[in-house]
Amino acid sequence: MALYKLLLPKMGESVSEATITKWLKQPGDLIEEDDTLLEIATDKVDSEVPSPVKGVLKEHCYTVDQTVQVGEVVAIIEIEGENEEPAIQAQENIAPSAATPEEIIALNIPGVDQLPNLTAEIPSSSYENTLRFYSPLVKNIARHEGLSQDELDRIQGTGAEGRVTKEDILTYVSHRDSSSKSTKAIPAEHTNTSTGMGTDSPKITSAAPSHVHTVANGSDEIIEMDRMRRLIADHMVKSVQTSPHVCSFVEADVTNLVLWRNKVKDAYKKREGENITFTPLFIEAISKALKDFPLVNISIDGYNIIKKKNINIGMAAALPNGNLIVPVIKNADQ
Repeated sequence: MALYKLLLPKMGESVSEATITKWLKQPGDLIEEDDTLLEIATDKVDSEVPSPVKGVLKEHCYTVDQTVQVGEVVAIIEIEGENEEPAIQAQENIAPSAATPEEIIALNIPGVDQLPNLTAEIPSSSYENTLRFYSPLVKNIARHEGLSQDELDRIQGTGAEGRVTKEDILTYVSHRDSSSKSTKAIPAEHTNTSTGMGTDSPKITSAAPSHVHTVANGSDEIIEMDRMRRLIADHMVKSVQTSPHVCSFVEADVTNLVLWRNKVKDAYKKREGENITFTPLFIEAISKALKDFPLVNISIDGYNIIKKKNINIGMAAALPNGNLIVPVIKNADQ
């Protein structure tokens, strides 16, 4: 028997590491080719890592919540053969020269070929016009089977948080009506950032945030941030550099709103099992106001103003572990 070293694949142009969020296979499990072994998360996307070989999982090299660099060995699989898999030996011998340009180094990072042609086979615009997350493997299968966006959205997911797994999409493909015709995915619209007047868009530069080194004394406790808190911290700093922050206070008489809530809250609690707060009422008011004042719901791209057709509103929500996240309510006005 031979040992196959599964490397963490490169999930994006600028992604250099990922955090393991869940192991789907345990040591001793039989593995078929393309079976999903683990789920990972990066600062750009959450994804699944399939096995490129058939065999028996021998070892997890990292545990859940550990951060792994691209190209590191994440699992060892026992496969048929006498020696270690030649493809892995060839990958381990790759050592990019320090003088090699960054683009070349990115192409030669070990582990890229363990997700066969995912980037080449799936255009960036495929299966993007959806509120649902799909892993690169699921998108690859959907494209190969000619599934439309609507068909993919109709598949009942059995993975974490209702995600569609490899087994889900293969089951759908095997049971779908042979007479159904797939439609092509709608390509994403490309925004033309040119002004058409020969004027260059303004270049926005932001100074790198200064790093303040705090010295902890003997009585202080140092707590390492988990992945979620690291992402929150990074995005808060980025928000300060890219978004204008404006605060305005206007008094409003919400007496009728309070009276209405007091009238319906008991019945709502009995029916839904949850208290009705003012937050959803404010969100509804905001969504209606944005329809009346659409220029508030815009973004700037160079000298172009992009008016958003959809009204998406973020709502802060506290998690039991103390973290605060902001899930986005898509099409809140509907």
